[in-house]
Amino acid sequence: MGRPSLAAALLVLGVGLLALLAVERAPEIRERASGALGEGMPAREAALARGFVLGEDEGIDAATEEDFRRSGLAHLLAVSGQNVALLALLAMPVLAAFGLPLRTRLIWVLGLIAVYVPLAGAGPSIQRAGVMGALNVLALLAGRRASRFHALAVAAIVTLAIDPRIAAAVGWQLSFAALLGILLLAAPLREAIGRRIGDGGWRRAVAEGAAMTVAATVATAPLIAFHFGEMSTTTLVANLLALPAVAPAMWLGMLAAAAAQVPGFPVEMVNAANAPLLAYIAQVAEWCGRPSWASVEVSLGPGGLAASYGLIAVVAVAIRQRRIADGPVASAIWTPAARRQKVLTVALALAAFAVLWPAGGGADGVVGPPPAGLRVSVLDVGQGDAILLQPAGGDAVLVDTGPPGAGLLTELRDAGVGRLGAVVLTHDQSDHAGGLAELAGAIAVERVVYGFIGSRTLSIATAVAPVRRVAAGGEVRSGALRLEALWPPASLTVPGDDPNQTALVLLLRWRDFTMLLSADAEAEATPLDPGQLDVLKVAHHGSEDAGLGGLLERTRPPVAVVSVGDDNPYGHPTAATLATLAAHGVRTWRTDRDGTVVLEVRRGSFEVAAEG
Repeated sequence: MGRPSLAAALLVLGVGLLALLAVERAPEIRERASGALGEGMPAREAALARGFVLGEDEGIDAATEEDFRRSGLAHLLAVSGQNVALLALLAMPVLAAFGLPLRTRLIWVLGLIAVYVPLAGAGPSIQRAGVMGALNVLALLAGRRASRFHALAVAAIVTLAIDPRIAAAVGWQLSFAALLGILLLAAPLREAIGRRIGDGGWRRAVAEGAAMTVAATVATAPLIAFHFGEMSTTTLVANLLALPAVAPAMWLGMLAAAAAQVPGFPVEMVNAANAPLLAYIAQVAEWCGRPSWASVEVSLGPGGLAASYGLIAVVAVAIRQRRIADGPVASAIWTPAARRQKVLTVALALAAFAVLWPAGGGADGVVGPPPAGLRVSVLDVGQGDAILLQPAGGDAVLVDTGPPGAGLLTELRDAGVGRLGAVVLTHDQSDHAGGLAELAGAIAVERVVYGFIGSRTLSIATAVAPVRRVAAGGEVRSGALRLEALWPPASLTVPGDDPNQTALVLLLRWRDFTMLLSADAEAEATPLDPGQLDVLKVAHHGSEDAGLGGLLERTRPPVAVVSVGDDNPYGHPTAATLATLAAHGVRTWRTDRDGTVVLEVRRGSFEVAAEG
């Protein structure tokens, strides 16, 4: 390519300004796209389209989400590098149809990537994919062949520079593991498949897709087993069956999201073509996720994780050497360039292994996230509420922040928390929201979710992270963790005189474990029937509650936790509340006497311990 012309330079500037404008207006663009993806499609398919294109999984029903998880297709519900690759593949022929030269097309693709990353939520995998895509486009603009290994290394450096704590995010780990597996294993797998089915026309596309699927599955399997304590036995079959429909569904979803920015565009036509594809993918997830044997429990500790990736690295290097030795340029195996390539391959494998090694503990007694299951910590923050939820395979979630000056940051660091997927504020009182300001600039927070809060607390929340209001029927998710809002009703648009009675009441679900987080909303004012519970977080620090007995009869929890301050002036928990709990045979833990109360949840069981 020749030297860039003034017109090309101006185009770069124009695309850059357009990208900056789109980044600034990303919430509005995202909202329009989200609305368009629901027009003219059944509810299930509309929710899947939002998940595929925007990473919005809140509307996906529990059964469908479980099918995708058990079948190994859950990666489709989160925006990833696949989206960026498909965006570029879609944009290039469309731009070519307008007669644009290659350089101009590449510049436009660069701008589209810059727009799409914040539009899709700027999650760990999309950050990596955006950096990777931009590096490849820049390499093409410079007239050189892009080095995918070099781009991967730079993507790791850039995303870690943006947020060093992102390495603890399972999505980031899985994204890099999948891409590294594809870089190391996809080519020999494609050749092997091609030798058996042929390598021309559609056969080549099948071999390419199958090879990438197998490579990514092999590379991510140890991490999935380590973090989630289970593995899908059908993931390879499910991904291969879904493969023909995934790219068209992504493309049509992106087209609908883009068309939504044009007033009056009939996006229903695009969605009508997309709905059958999404329905087919959901059907594959159901076929491969519903059998009892579709998912098996696997116990893989740090040693097993190390051994697994060590074996994958050794096999990858051996296959690469064999391919070179058997090829027409076998002598190239001894060239300096080939030796550097092998050294780079091994170094990348070892680097990935080091990065992906999750900390099971640390100095000064710091405890990392659970390798499997769910950890619920009702933190000892005095007379207030702060409940930390750490699901394996998902970002930690904090429900309420306790009063100001209660040492919240110390508690989070001691729990090994480097980032929070969400902070949920149940209501706007100092003992529940007073510690929020301490999080600003001190810890990465993806979003702040609230029910009713005042303008002052809202301004603090917006300084911490993007905000979202929820009411009954809304959800917060992180990995397999689901927090369903049961109260207050969505029809209630303003809080009443007593903010306690309009506090968010959340039903925590993780696998078959349930816990009611009732904030300060006493049962006598919030008539709820959440079904049988495993644990009850007693409302309002154990204040007198005439409706508690009825709630216990309906839910029959064996364990209750009271978050309360030592020698508080309110007499919490009251003798009447403790007597009601005892009369129903509920074993009760209290933060004023027991300190932080920790629940370690596994599939089918949970244990309670006190750290005080």
